[in-house]
Amino acid sequence: MRHSRLFRSLLRFIDGERSGAVAIPAFSILLTLIAMSILFLTLGKNPAAAMAAFLRGSGFMMKGSYAGGQNMLTDFLSFLGIMTPMLLAALSVLVGLKTGMFNIGVAGQMLASGFLATILVGYTDLPPWIARPLVILTGIAVGALMGALVGFLKYRFNIHEVVSTIMFNNIISYVTGFYINSYFVDSITRSSRPVSAAARLTLTGLSWGRLRPTIPLGIVLALGAAALVRFLLDRTCLGFEIKAVGLSRDAARYAGIREGRSIILGMIFSGILAGLAGVCYYLGYYNTMVPKTLATLGYDAIAVALLGNANPGAAVFASILVTIFQKGSIYMSSSMKVPGEIASVITGILLLFCACGSFVRYKARLYLDRIGTAPSAGGGEKGGAETEEAGG
Repeated sequence: MRHSRLFRSLLRFIDGERSGAVAIPAFSILLTLIAMSILFLTLGKNPAAAMAAFLRGSGFMMKGSYAGGQNMLTDFLSFLGIMTPMLLAALSVLVGLKTGMFNIGVAGQMLASGFLATILVGYTDLPPWIARPLVILTGIAVGALMGALVGFLKYRFNIHEVVSTIMFNNIISYVTGFYINSYFVDSITRSSRPVSAAARLTLTGLSWGRLRPTIPLGIVLALGAAALVRFLLDRTCLGFEIKAVGLSRDAARYAGIREGRSIILGMIFSGILAGLAGVCYYLGYYNTMVPKTLATLGYDAIAVALLGNANPGAAVFASILVTIFQKGSIYMSSSMKVPGEIASVITGILLLFCACGSFVRYKARLYLDRIGTAPSAGGGEKGGAETEEAGG
């Protein structure tokens, strides 16, 4: 049986150690776009027009008209404002995965950090040059403590991180909801009282001619965090130990790596990133909290981390894509006359296809082995090609 050379090249591209890191996410995105198109067609809508509406709502394309003080730039700045906590939350999930832990409690860690930063700093009269650094430090401290607790429970008592983080999510949601309703509620909106402008990680009240932009300060923090995470994981001994424990705890222990230390430190870093995501979300993009409500962004970050193939650099681009669906859903919903919740459906489909990435790579390797074109340990790809020629 003769196999198409193009098809074999595609399988090698998917199975490659480096190329697969690009091929699998690209394959997931392609399948998601196909599924999205089918979904919109069943609703009687044009998929291309729907995708354009997502881009317009995110500031990547011009709208037909704008409200006063707004244009494409202000829409894009707003997009960056919500992308900032998305990227930080995705990095939190990513570091947890590298440690061998599935940190599903990012939403709760975000809420705890945002709540404490709000009541400790957001309701004070401190000047911006003091308030904003304190907000960041509060997010770091609260996130680190929560991450360390999850890591300690896993190492010392073997309590699975999924169980502990889900329980913490519920505890934090109800405890913060009680205190907001009891002491910090806004009598009109029924959410928490707005924080002071000096404590927000966003510059508001600016005027550029006719524009009224809102500049997210946290985007610099998020991009810097992505660079630091990549440096930590790829260039430091601690990063090597964290990844070794994540790949095989028994092998890491045999090599002399302190398993408990690596697990706890890995979860501390994961918690810090979740804490920063929380303060950028609740004291950045928003300035208030809804009682007993966890940010869905904490769960969308799982899709971003998986789409980025657990790579900090790729997570930046993955966060852009997922945020386009989430941020642009409002404009898409109003212009296309479809429910905005369809963006969450698309994100869920993307997460599903991303989760199948290992299976796709496995099937590619299996098929290459079967047709005799997989790289061998000694001869590489050439040996496989010669075997195929010899077989006729």
